[in-house]
Amino acid sequence: MVPASVRTILALETSCDETSAAVIVDGRDVRANVVSSQVKLHAKYGGIVPEIAARAHIQNVCPIIEETLAQSEMTYDDLDAIAVTAGPGLVGSLLIGVTAAKTLSLIRGLPLIPVDHIAAHATSAALVTDEPPWPAIALVVSGGHTSLYLVRDYLDIELLGQTVDDAAGEAFDKVAALLELGYPGGPVIDRVAKDGDPKAIDFPRTWIREPHSNFSFSGLKTAVLYHVHGKGRKYGELDHLSKADIATIVASFQAALVDTLVAKTIAAARRTGVQSVVVGGGVAANSALRRDLQAACDQAGLRLHLTPMKYCTDNAAMIGALGYQLAQAGRFGDLRLEVHGGLRRPKPKKQRRK
Repeated sequence: MVPASVRTILALETSCDETSAAVIVDGRDVRANVVSSQVKLHAKYGGIVPEIAARAHIQNVCPIIEETLAQSEMTYDDLDAIAVTAGPGLVGSLLIGVTAAKTLSLIRGLPLIPVDHIAAHATSAALVTDEPPWPAIALVVSGGHTSLYLVRDYLDIELLGQTVDDAAGEAFDKVAALLELGYPGGPVIDRVAKDGDPKAIDFPRTWIREPHSNFSFSGLKTAVLYHVHGKGRKYGELDHLSKADIATIVASFQAALVDTLVAKTIAAARRTGVQSVVVGGGVAANSALRRDLQAACDQAGLRLHLTPMKYCTDNAAMIGALGYQLAQAGRFGDLRLEVHGGLRRPKPKKQRRK
């Protein structure tokens, strides 16, 4: 039975390699937000191994829920609903969170709220704004997704474009692996790049001026590969590079990627006529992106709302916040809820030859 009013929500997030639970009241009051990272489990593989991620979620989900309730000083009796990420993400990981949510829904008699992971990232900045920032262009940029949305309201979100190959975070990871800097690549490249010259190497900025909102980063990643290894060098040979060389390479790579994200975001805002920009996702923690996007928005007369660092990576607070909005609109699920893994890649528009 769906209650007339949903105020207090337990939210679960297991879309990839973070197990997270949160208790949120009235869509903004985060009483607890617990995140268990699997970075150490996947570091030796240089990326996320889906089977390992799913097994870790099985081990973590119940203790994380109990810890979250303890931190929020609440019990199951205080809850009005369960919100859970239903996709997109790794299917095995998603199944653990959805199974846990269904079980609690059945045993505790609580309504179930399925939440789209990317929509939650697109609206996560609103967790800390005084007023809802809509309408806005939302840049969602993470290890698995790089997308631009027009957010008219919490429940009215239109996809404008997305990456047709590598996501920005994936490009960070692959370049870091190429240079043997470690995993995850985003934080380490952000740190190392501070000692390099971002203008030293002119890496490609794919589609930066094209009149669409899609992204492509595979060419940028390949350009870094060719620059590092060049002609006649074997893959993995880095002896010819000094620390200063590596810093300059990653600074130039980061500059090319950030320039593309910023330019496409500002262009989308101009095309749609909105006055606000919001940014969410793990790569939204990147210091160069935050700095350059703020400067570009200031120059364009746009209001920028950056998701706080603690809500950039995958977390259940953003799931509970959007779940609250869905509940107010009467959008609930049931025990037939199924997970959905991925997003359909858009095809780039063909350009006429002149």
